[in-house]
Amino acid sequence: MAAASDIETLLRERLAPLAPTRFELVDDSHLHAGHAGAREGGHYRLTLVAAAFAGKNTVARHRLVFDLVGDLKRAGIHALGIKAYAPGEV
Repeated sequence: MAAASDIETLLRERLAPLAPTRFELVDDSHLHAGHAGAREGGHYRLTLVAAAFAGKNTVARHRLVFDLVGDLKRAGIHALGIKAYAPGEV
């Protein structure tokens, strides 16, 4: 399983096309110790602010993110919670 810092680097690289003005990643893996999925990868919460999300609903925003990072589940992400905002929404 990849280290949290490696996961953050990968996520930043993959999400660069969205040009986020805010990127926050929280590693919650320690809260899931003993959970079956904890062996498959970490649990993370991601907060993004990007103009690319303007005019899109939550599902469309999540699709944009998962289109760019979905394959990282094999690289050490078991769960990824996403809060995606357009500028001015937070």
